[in-house]
Amino acid sequence: MGGRRWRRLLSGVWRSIAVWAVSTVTMLVLAGVLPDFQLESSNGDSATRIAVTAGVGAAVFGLLSSLVWPLLVRALLLVPALVLGLLVFFLNGSLLLIALRINPSGQGEAAPETAVVVAAVMSAVASATGGALAVRDDDAYRRRLYRLADRRRRRGDGQAWPSTPGAVFLQLDGVGHDVLEEAVAKGLMPTVAQWLEGPGEGGCPTHRLTPWRTDWSSQTGASQLGILHGSNHDVPAFRWYEKDTHEVMVCNRPSSAAELQRRAIEYTGDGGLLTVDGASRGNLFSGGADQLALVLSMAARRGRENRSRSGYFAYFSDPANAVRTAMSFVAEVLREMGQSTWARMKKRRPRVKRGGLYPFVRAFATVVERDVVVAAVIGDMLAGRNAVYADLVAYDEVAHHSGPRGRDAEKVLERLDRSLALVAKVAEHAPRPYRIVVLSDHGQSPGETFLTRYGLSLGNLVRAGCGLPVPRRAQRTHSGTEARAAVRAALRRPVEERGERHRPSRRSEPVVLASGNLGLVSFPDVPHRMSREEIDRRHPALLSTLANHPGVGFVLVRSEEYGGLVLGANGAEVPVDKLDDARPGPLADFGPGAADAVRRTHSFPHVADIMVNSAYDPKEGEVLAFEEQIGSHGGLGGAQARPFLLSPVALSVPVEDDADLVGAEQVHRVLRRWLRECDGPQVPLAAPADERAA
Repeated sequence: MGGRRWRRLLSGVWRSIAVWAVSTVTMLVLAGVLPDFQLESSNGDSATRIAVTAGVGAAVFGLLSSLVWPLLVRALLLVPALVLGLLVFFLNGSLLLIALRINPSGQGEAAPETAVVVAAVMSAVASATGGALAVRDDDAYRRRLYRLADRRRRRGDGQAWPSTPGAVFLQLDGVGHDVLEEAVAKGLMPTVAQWLEGPGEGGCPTHRLTPWRTDWSSQTGASQLGILHGSNHDVPAFRWYEKDTHEVMVCNRPSSAAELQRRAIEYTGDGGLLTVDGASRGNLFSGGADQLALVLSMAARRGRENRSRSGYFAYFSDPANAVRTAMSFVAEVLREMGQSTWARMKKRRPRVKRGGLYPFVRAFATVVERDVVVAAVIGDMLAGRNAVYADLVAYDEVAHHSGPRGRDAEKVLERLDRSLALVAKVAEHAPRPYRIVVLSDHGQSPGETFLTRYGLSLGNLVRAGCGLPVPRRAQRTHSGTEARAAVRAALRRPVEERGERHRPSRRSEPVVLASGNLGLVSFPDVPHRMSREEIDRRHPALLSTLANHPGVGFVLVRSEEYGGLVLGANGAEVPVDKLDDARPGPLADFGPGAADAVRRTHSFPHVADIMVNSAYDPKEGEVLAFEEQIGSHGGLGGAQARPFLLSPVALSVPVEDDADLVGAEQVHRVLRRWLRECDGPQVPLAAPADERAA
């Protein structure tokens, strides 16, 4: 045992010396290249003195970074996250100037702007050197993880860690079941392949892959609310208009997410899946967890109880992390610009515009959000927490604009697989065993946009059916994603707050909203859900215009005679109570379970006056998005409604072989069962009375 400790110590000393030596050489090179950076006095010094100055300066800079940086980051937690990322460079430069001033071996000088450049380069080189040494030496990497775990144990004041397994739930946002299988077959995700096929030749699989079917609203808001809180009742879409409050609810708006979470807790009486020693990372909702990072439903809150941004401290407390992430961010922005330019040059179809702020939103999702969330999950595992749920939105964001099977999206899957491998490696050194479950909240269906195909938006089609003037120039429909909302939350910017309140007036125009290939039409001047008969009296051509349009698959309305009524082309009309898989009517192309999904949504209090699902081509698997997305989700049709659940074989099967796993609420019940099998807490617990109060 003593020999092992000495080997660990010597290995750590060797890596520290190597990093220091590389940093010293880097400082000497920069002093020779940059005119405003000097390591000698004005009278000139010998080469030996200059080298000693560089060596001592590198050592002092490294020491200051290790000791002072965490305190600075903690003091700056109130600064918006992306601003903190930019401050990294200036704070690093300040530390370098201090290191040069207190250097006892020589008089170093640097202009402030030059100090920023030198500090950034030195941090990046030091990080790369340490990482390269760890990567080349698997034993060194393992020992580093052991040290982190030992440090966590020492901070626990000798407490006994549970011997029962904890659970880590990693959500790969937007990755469909078929996309995952194809990625494994292509060799893009070797970690997942090893879990499914077993380590080595002839090994036994450690995980099983199970598809599940979403509700009609196949999007993160509905799915994750159901998975984490056990209910997605009255979530008809990603965005919808509520007549009683005259507000548009948007799942990725912090205030809306907080309200949806409150309603779910009140509806179920449960605090959520993570109520006992749980952690929620990068999600729309908290799941009842006490440990929070980048949780959108908490972003609208202010005060000491809001810990949703604490994950930034855990990650940016290491200046090398900050510099590496910043450089990766810039590289991802340039990569997106190059890929979008290439797509335009090749005249690929379908294609949507990818300019403006999108390259930065993509970089945030694929770099910043991923790095911070993965680091938070690693910290949770080393802290021995019972249950962790984290959402990685990178694939979903890229697939919206590049297509779910595009080369850009495949590259993201490769990087996500490396994140899974890292989490699995950390699990080997955590203070308790962990069961790693990977799942998705929905898939994505490809296809060109409704606007591209027909030259008008759904909103303008509704206006035409109502006899209202249609603008000559087609207006693009607003498109919102989880990553865009996360960026705004990080900057403390409101998410779609303007223009979202519709005060009713006499004969006011309809409110038309889009959620992927699902459209919602509401008449704000009518306080109740309008019936088919009322709509026909006001706008005789509207429903027939929608139902018979080639880009529309079916329409759902309320009928005074039949209750729910599904309308299709050529005058097809079928009451929802008479729809089933044997007699699907206009839902024939949308597969099994479509009738049940439509029937359930029809029962929601806030369902729109008219629900419009786009057409679906079952041969090509394509839908027509009402938003500007060539990979979309939100309605029925194709891969968007078929996500996956990748679970350890040590846990019970999600459902029996002859049964289907249907709906996010059923997934929630499966995860609860698995937590009980891990002999963990009996969750979800009852929420406190003040959380359930209206």
